[in-house]
Amino acid sequence: MPFGEQPAYLRVAEDLRQQIADGTLPPHTRLPSQASIRAAYGVSDTVALEARKVLMAEGLVEGRSGSGTYVREQPPRRTVSRSGYRTLGECSTFRQEQADERVRGTWEGSSERVAAPAGIAERLRIEPQEPVMCTSYVFRMGGEPVMLSTSWEPLCLTGRTPVMLPEQGPLAGRGVVERMAAIDVVVDNVAEEIGARPALASEARVLGGLAGHAVLVISRTYRAGSLPVETADVIVPADRYAVSYHLPVR
Repeated sequence: MPFGEQPAYLRVAEDLRQQIADGTLPPHTRLPSQASIRAAYGVSDTVALEARKVLMAEGLVEGRSGSGTYVREQPPRRTVSRSGYRTLGECSTFRQEQADERVRGTWEGSSERVAAPAGIAERLRIEPQEPVMCTSYVFRMGGEPVMLSTSWEPLCLTGRTPVMLPEQGPLAGRGVVERMAAIDVVVDNVAEEIGARPALASEARVLGGLAGHAVLVISRTYRAGSLPVETADVIVPADRYAVSYHLPVR
């Protein structure tokens, strides 16, 4: 194969992808069978199978047990807004994750005391296996799950205080900034890093996607000066949501 030339299965996948994009193969249409692809493009069964696998991995088609492979209907893409103006203000847990004031949402969360995994301990600047409060959230808009979040707070800071449990006590459901202020910890900066990876089966089950499809992972850490007081991973389905930032310019 000459340098720079695409493998045959990618060329076939690209042509089928274009047919999906331009409506030649609309949503819910059955994808041509492996035999049909082989005949139409003059390729082997292996090439036809690999082309179908590419489209499935991209989330453009889905298999239906006993029926075949069909073009998926792509949901309209919406925006999750995050803002440097709001992250340090008093807010609810939902508002902490979605800064658009027009969006009304709900959340549910549960907390448990765990030993800090090595990666989380590094983010919190504590020793591995030190106790942390781990809280898992599901965020919904209009009843639809849109985000997952898992947060960790060091119990050396919050243990035996009224804010030890984020969803219980006098400040239940409030944002990190307000809760920490109640124990005289002044949060004054937050860092976020965005990456992407395939969705875990457990995440896809809650968010309504397919395992292996891409999700955005927002790794966030709140700090009081240089002291990390909370770190979290926010999971957003990449095929349904874009993450938008509105940041002040100084």
